[in-house]
Amino acid sequence: MKDRMNNTEEKLKAFERLLDVMDELRAKCPWDREQTLESLRNLTIEETYELADAILDQDLKEIRKELGDLMLHIVFYAKIGSEKGAFDIADVLNGICEKLIFRHPHVFGERKVKDAAEVLGNWEELKLKEGNRSVLSGVPVSLPAMIKAHRIQDKVRAVGFDWDIREQVWDKVTEEIREVRHELNNGQEHEKMEDEIGDLLFSIVNAARLYDVEPETALERTNRKFIKRFKYLESKALEMNRSLKEMSLEEMESIWQEAKSI
Repeated sequence: MKDRMNNTEEKLKAFERLLDVMDELRAKCPWDREQTLESLRNLTIEETYELADAILDQDLKEIRKELGDLMLHIVFYAKIGSEKGAFDIADVLNGICEKLIFRHPHVFGERKVKDAAEVLGNWEELKLKEGNRSVLSGVPVSLPAMIKAHRIQDKVRAVGFDWDIREQVWDKVTEEIREVRHELNNGQEHEKMEDEIGDLLFSIVNAARLYDVEPETALERTNRKFIKRFKYLESKALEMNRSLKEMSLEEMESIWQEAKSI
C-alpha cells in the first residue's frame, strides 16, 4: 500500500485517465455538454458541504469519494475554460504551484520563520505584494456568516490586530451581552437589536478562535446533538401514543434528560 501511495507515475496516470474521461463526457454526454461555469456552481457548493459532512463524521471512505467528486468539478471547470480559450488544467496547476512557492519563502527561499503564526503573517504580507489592497480582500462574499467571521478575525490576527491576552475577549463578550439585553429590554427598533446580536455572535466567534475552536464545527456538532436528542423525544412520544403538542414542558424535559444520557 505504501509503495502504491508513493508511486508518482501511477498517480499521474490516474489523473490523465480523469482528463480523458472528462473529454469523453464533454463530447458525448448530452448533460455534460450543456453544463457551464454557472450551472456547475451550486453543484460544487453541494459537493463541498458533502465533503464537510464526511469530515465531521470521520468517514475516510466517504471523504475519498467526496474528494473525487470535487476533483471532477475542478477538471470540469478547467475543461470549460480551455474551450473558451481562457485557461486549461495545466494553467490551473501551474498557477497554484507558483503561488505556493512565492508564499512559502521559508521553504523555497532563504527566509526563516519560528512558528506557524509567523508563516501566516508572512502569507498576508506577500498577498499584499501581489496586489491585494486589503488583507480581507480574499474573504469570499458568499461565505456563510459564521465561517466568514472566523476568516476575517484570522486574517487580521496575522497582521497583529488581535487581543494581547486571549482572556481579555471575555470582557468583550460580557459587554456585548449587556448591550443586547439593554436593546431587548428597551424595545428598540428591530435593526438595532439585530446589530447588537450580530456583535455578540462576532465576539463569541472571536472567543472560539482564540481558544483554537472552529465555531462552525462546534455549532454543527451541537446541531447534530440536538437533532439526535429531539428525534429521541419524538420516538418516545410515539411509543406513548402522545403528540408533542399535547405534552407539557416538564414531560418533554424529562425525556430530554433521558436522551442526554444515551
